[in-house]
Amino acid sequence: MQLKKKHTEQENTDRWLLTYADLITLLLGLFVILYGMSKIDIERYEQVAAALGGVFGRGEGGGVMEGKKQPIDALTPLQRERNRIQQEIQNAVGGLTNKGLVSLTQNERGVTVHLTEELLFPSGSAELKRSSLAVLDTIASVLATLPNDIRIEGHTDDVPIHTERFPSNWHLSVARALNTAVYIIDKYHMKPGQLSIAGYAEYRPLVPNTNAENRAKNRRVDIVIVTNVVNGVITGKE
Repeated sequence: MQLKKKHTEQENTDRWLLTYADLITLLLGLFVILYGMSKIDIERYEQVAAALGGVFGRGEGGGVMEGKKQPIDALTPLQRERNRIQQEIQNAVGGLTNKGLVSLTQNERGVTVHLTEELLFPSGSAELKRSSLAVLDTIASVLATLPNDIRIEGHTDDVPIHTERFPSNWHLSVARALNTAVYIIDKYHMKPGQLSIAGYAEYRPLVPNTNAENRAKNRRVDIVIVTNVVNGVITGKE
């Protein structure tokens, strides 16, 4: 009887190890969860917030997770930089955007300034209009202050062209991009390595080439201010 009692007491004294091991395991799991929550992915947060907003519904005062208009600073450094560049150009070109001659957009490449053929060139020509130079000067004065790479891209509509100088829309689109780039480099002494050109002919339209108005929108030169983030530093390099 005495031996049995001692054996039982020994078993009871070791049971605390099981509880202690369970506690350590739970704490480890807790710290892993907290670590994961500390690394917020803005895009995933917005996706989750949008999904939950759709489930619970949104009233006039905002959704369940919305709170204020932006519960956290949802703009990344890259987005803020693009907004800043776009605002600078918007301020520079002024009312031309209201006339439809200049428009600005953003995408994953950066900020794009769309300049219509009507603003820059006579029909079927790659020679810059004198009246367009003031606009290019205004835009180039902003570009000259930026470290970003600049891509100048020529576009046409789908109406074929076949002249002695321009056998195709490819030739015309490249020539227009080239002349625009050369003017900016010569006038503002920008580094030639900072600029590049491309011609896309009719193959990258903004809108379908279904009528005269749409074709006029597609005949354009795009100035793309390239933005990218490498190791957290905003640069102009691709």
